[in-house]
Amino acid sequence: MRRTAVVTAGTGGIGFETALGLAAAGFAVTVVGRNADRGAAAVERINATTPAHPARFRRADLASLDAVRMLAGQLAAEHRASGEPLSVLVNNVGAMFADRRDLAGVEASFVVNHLSPYLLTELLPTLTASAPSRIVNVTSAAIVTAKRTFDAVEPPGGYYGFHWYGRAKLANLAYTLDLARRLDGTGVSVFAADPGGAATDMTNGTMTSPKIVSPGLRLLWPLVRRTFERSTAGAASVAARSSIVAATDDVLTRRTGIVLDSRARPKAPPRAAADPRTAGAVRRLSERHAPLTVG
Repeated sequence: MRRTAVVTAGTGGIGFETALGLAAAGFAVTVVGRNADRGAAAVERINATTPAHPARFRRADLASLDAVRMLAGQLAAEHRASGEPLSVLVNNVGAMFADRRDLAGVEASFVVNHLSPYLLTELLPTLTASAPSRIVNVTSAAIVTAKRTFDAVEPPGGYYGFHWYGRAKLANLAYTLDLARRLDGTGVSVFAADPGGAATDMTNGTMTSPKIVSPGLRLLWPLVRRTFERSTAGAASVAARSSIVAATDDVLTRRTGIVLDSRARPKAPPRAAADPRTAGAVRRLSERHAPLTVG
């Protein structure tokens, strides 16, 4: 029976390179994205490499939690109908916003970087039924800039896109480590993968303006900008390596709760992400704003 994988935001950048790597490893890959033209082009490029199984595209706007619920239902139904296991889910979706915006009344960065992958993962019992299987959540070094309180979606104070992105990624990493503990012994392995940095649509579109950082860092903007430029100058194919290793490496079989760095080596998670109190606060916040049942 063939192994299958789903990669969110897989039509370009790190997500596309991840999907390409999984196809090369023998997976039948479903690429998820919001743009049908980009999805078709991504599938065509993957299939041009003559993988063992053709890739396919599934359209979904992962900034919409309703669309995430629909996607989860479609994927679960497809796997029930085919009888094939869902071997790997890579939650690669991510976004940074220079200006504050809401999505259905919730701050956008928290929706895209945490609530969306959280909801998709929780609504796919197919992963447990398909065990042994793996969940890979893409994390970021930006979490070091995050405010570490999760009483509400947004902490008090002004909006600074880079810090809010890091805070959403911190929430997702705390969730990832907590999920690994909850699923320990089920055959589902849960990993976090840090891609480091790469030149992608997200980094090229948002990391050139000083307004994404707090006023203190704006005073050092030339230095901060050079740091951003260096950290996002790499190739997406290199940045995808940590996700591909997390999804495929036999060394990780029957292991879980591991964070891989940009060189695909295990690293200790930040203390805040491993704190059960953080995980509890994030879980309550997630259940409030992305309920698993509606109505």
